[in-house]
Formats: sequence, C-alpha cells, structure tokens
Amino acid sequence: MSPWFSFIISCLALLVSGVTAWLTFFKKGKLMMTQPTVIFFGPDGSRFDSSKNKIYLRTLLYSTAKKGNVLESLHVSLQRNESKQNFSIWGYGERGSLNIGSGLYVPQEGISYDHHFLLPEDGADFKFIEGSYKLIVYAKLVGSTAPIELSTIQLAINHNQELQLAEPNAGILFNWGPDQQAYYSHVDKKPPKGEDIDQLIELMANKSIRPASEASDH
Repeated sequence: MSPWFSFIISCLALLVSGVTAWLTFFKKGKLMMTQPTVIFFGPDGSRFDSSKNKIYLRTLLYSTAKKGNVLESLHVSLQRNESKQNFSIWGYGERGSLNIGSGLYVPQEGISYDHHFLLPEDGADFKFIEGSYKLIVYAKLVGSTAPIELSTIQLAINHNQELQLAEPNAGILFNWGPDQQAYYSHVDKKPPKGEDIDQLIELMANKSIRPASEASDH
C-alpha cells in the first residue's frame, strides 16, 4: 500500500473524528419547544387564598444539539390589544410535584413538564376578558444576556366565555386539536379546596371530549 494512500486515509479518519467531536461536545444547539398540548388561564390552584390569575401549559422542551442547553428561567408574556402582562414566576414539574424554576438541563431527546406561570406578588392582577390574545414564551439560557423567544401562540376568548370567567374561581382551558391545527376552549370552575390544577384540567378535558349522546343526558 502506498504511503500517500495511508496518509490520506489517516487524515480522513482524523477529520471525521474531529467533526464527530465537534457535533457531540462543542456545538451549541438551539433550545426549542413543541406546540403546547394544553393551556390554562385561571385562578392559582396552588394557593386557594389567592385571587390572582395564572397561566399553565404543558410542552416538550428539547435541544437541537447533542450537548444540550442549560435553562436559567422561563416566563410568558400575555398581550391583548394594547395591554401586556408578564407572568414571571415560574414553576415546573409533574402531577402532584411542583418545583420552583431555578435552572433546568434540557437534553437533545427533550423533557416534558407542566409549566406554571404566576404574577409577581406586588403586581396587579390581569383579567381574562373578551378579545384576541398573543401568548409568548421566553427562555433565558445560562450565559446569555437576554431571553429568547421560544413560541408565539394565538388564542381567543369570546363574549360568552368572558361572562363565565367573571364568576368566582372560573378558568378557561385551551386544548390543541392536531387535525384542525387550532385550539378549542372550554370554561369551568376551580375544584373545591384540596384539589389541584391537574384535577381541574382532567375534569374539563373529559367534559370537552364526552360523546354528544352522553352530554345530552346532563
């Protein structure tokens, strides 16, 4: 075998190893999120003595590179016409377990959590009334100087829903319909003291998918 041929093969092998190492250990990918399967606007179910509203959503966060991303914080901005409100207190977890957001590693394969966003204690409440809404999800990565926009979601509340939301402990649930590529909504009331937001979401989801023949009996 020619020495030059061996040298070329060795260089190619070294190049492939270098590219693999760069993709695996050094390339910094982007933080992404999937379309939230469920979004909730309503009273804070974790503190029943609070009259302030919150925003809840469930989504998958993932990285576009093998290295992954370290998430420092999440927050959402809700806009209605000229009104804008940031929900800056972030908590995440699974049903029955909620952690205060204080950093989260997001791998390439992704992680799926419930995300809760509350208003600051010293901030004014934000009422959910009739209108078109723009929900923007922002993420702050460790080492970055400013948050990045992960997703912008268009939602709407109609007049009848506004009247229902004016009642005590009422909230609105938006379920993602993959066939229609749109959200459909339903208003219901917060469960009695001692039950949590997950029970409310399960109750509302079951009502929204109940067969028409069964629903007519109630």
